Amino acid sequence: MNDADILVIEDDKTIQNFIRITLKTKGYRCDLADDGLTGISCFYANNPDLILLDLGLPDLDGMEVLDQIRQESDVPVIVVSARGMEQEKVGALDAGADDYITKPFNAGELLARIRVALRHRSNAPKQEPVFELDTFKMDFEKRKVFVRDGEVHLTPIEYKMLTLLVNNSGKVLTHHFIQQEVWGYDTTDDYQSLRVFMANIRRKIEEDSTKPRFILTEVGVGYRFVES
Repeated sequence: MNDADILVIEDDKTIQNFIRITLKTKGYRCDLADDGLTGISCFYANNPDLILLDLGLPDLDGMEVLDQIRQESDVPVIVVSARGMEQEKVGALDAGADDYITKPFNAGELLARIRVALRHRSNAPKQEPVFELDTFKMDFEKRKVFVRDGEVHLTPIEYKMLTLLVNNSGKVLTHHFIQQEVWGYDTTDDYQSLRVFMANIRRKIEEDSTKPRFILTEVGVGYRFVES
């Protein structure tokens, strides 16, 4: 049995009821919200362990809800949406969603994604409050990154990737491992998106992104953050 608290922000009563029954059957505690504002209120009041978020809400766009949540917390958020276009998925993941499930979906798929998201949260490595290397500084408590004492602004997904690399500094992380850790699954035909995200991070933290000092490419394998 499971004892995680899951907040479901979904306005479609049929889907909401399906999710509720699926979660209750497996022992999860479940809070329901029919719109974005109610969902945000429940998030602040209940401090859930995971959030299932629909994008097509009646009052706020789900992306606005995701943005507000990410300003306050790194709680796992799985987007559950009928918007199946690739750019929609990338946009949600880049905004900080941990995973994306396209409607319609079955109970087994939903539960598997939830297990992965909760496992990643519980297995998160312990961090030193601050990591520093030459001109680079990462403050985990404040969720801020600095280069040459100037703050660098990262998207939520960029911050998540950089945290993974820094926490494993000196180790080569494969494309497969990074995608599994960041998104909870590996789409082997979509490494180009990973390369785009990594290029954006390099442009923000490297003095010369064509000759990186901090994030090194292991050709055909993955990436490595240099060891301090």
